[in-house]
Amino acid sequence: MSGSSAGPSGATRVLVMSTTAFTVMFAVWMMFGILGIPIRKELGLTDVELAWISAVAILNGSMWRLPAGMLTDRIGGRKVTIAMLFATAVPAYFVSQATSYLMLLVLAFLVGFAGNLFSVGIAWNAAWYPRDRQGFALGVFGAGNVGASVTKFIGPAIITGTAGATYIFGVDGGWRLVPAIYAVLLVAIAVLTWVVTPHHDRMPGRSQPVAAMLTPLKDIRVWRFGFYYVAVFGAYVALSVWLPKYYVDNFGVDLWTAALLTATFIFPASLLRPLGGWFSDKFGARRGMYFTFTVMLVTSGLLMMPNGHLVVQQADGTQTEHWNYTMGLVPFVVLVFLLGCAMGIGKAAVYKHIPEYFPRSVGAVGGLVGMLGGLGGFFLPPLFAYTKEWLGFASSTFLVIFLLTLACAFWMHWTVVHMLHHGAPHLSAYFEPPPPHNPLVEAAHTPASTPESSPESTPESTNTSRTDADKQATEARA
Repeated sequence: MSGSSAGPSGATRVLVMSTTAFTVMFAVWMMFGILGIPIRKELGLTDVELAWISAVAILNGSMWRLPAGMLTDRIGGRKVTIAMLFATAVPAYFVSQATSYLMLLVLAFLVGFAGNLFSVGIAWNAAWYPRDRQGFALGVFGAGNVGASVTKFIGPAIITGTAGATYIFGVDGGWRLVPAIYAVLLVAIAVLTWVVTPHHDRMPGRSQPVAAMLTPLKDIRVWRFGFYYVAVFGAYVALSVWLPKYYVDNFGVDLWTAALLTATFIFPASLLRPLGGWFSDKFGARRGMYFTFTVMLVTSGLLMMPNGHLVVQQADGTQTEHWNYTMGLVPFVVLVFLLGCAMGIGKAAVYKHIPEYFPRSVGAVGGLVGMLGGLGGFFLPPLFAYTKEWLGFASSTFLVIFLLTLACAFWMHWTVVHMLHHGAPHLSAYFEPPPPHNPLVEAAHTPASTPESSPESTPESTNTSRTDADKQATEARA
């Protein structure tokens, strides 16, 4: 960061305004999680049709993240943010005028453009903050995910309190008033961003050719980070729009209660992101990912269990029941809360990797990782609906999340073990007994040995997994 007085002040203004804009844009992106319930009633939609409304919004909020991030590196986040705020305000207003499922589907897709602001803010803030503070800064910005809860709070009150009324520009009350309010708010924030943020922006990729910006995308680790982000962000997005309906259908609560209970998932999954960034700065991103996947596997493993019991047919023709299992509302809410905590830590940990590995291509790499995570949010709501139809029990939602998390955890652990065996074979004896009379292992333990460095070896892996024995071996080799 520049040592000028404008540097820290400018960085703070960028962080504040980008986070504010992202919070509202995320609220717009996720508004169909609450609006979908009265929309389903008014238009007579099925669960699958309702799932596709949320899904197409998530799709368009994901597919432009790569070019949006690259454009931010080239022309600056200020211009891109303002343009996107204005561009989203238009379809947001017209959602309030929708009268058919097809029209709503098209408008939901256009409104979903709001989700692409994430990769813009990541690249914008990374350009303004030094490396040792990027994890925290990006965590604070990412906490704008809490926007998913905004509609959960204001939506039910507006829907019930304004039904039957008509407002300025012919906007009806009820659910239709919510997107109209958002449209006005987006325009106001665009103007405020233009006034508050530094006019002289930072553009780290201004002189970098597009081909050079795309080169890191050939690295397999970029796609691996994207896969992790499907689990910690894509599943978060999907659950944010799916949980209100889940609570209403399976626990019989009203819309207002379902919205509040969903917020107990959204808040930790969003507000703990700065904590995840701080943890990753201090202890390493990979440790954060191990914590995240462990907690996600435990919580989703319990949540996926269907209510019911095992019926055993005895030899005499009688039947006996065993292992009665019922998940009540309170333990369900607690487990979902813990699942959200893990996702909040994990989202920050994934993005801590990016400026560490690819400091000159944060926009492109962050855009691709965000796009893959968002596409996970696109596929998961329909998959939740179809899985419920195929298996016949609602908790299959969490079976999907469990299997996704398991695949991510396996890939990550396999990579770490692979790095250990290829980059530091001299440590293998500390984790498993070496085969007898293995000349390769014996050679690796001699001071003259120079193990081949792993293509996955990075400063971050050194910070997070290096032991005293590793340091001693390094000194011996030197």
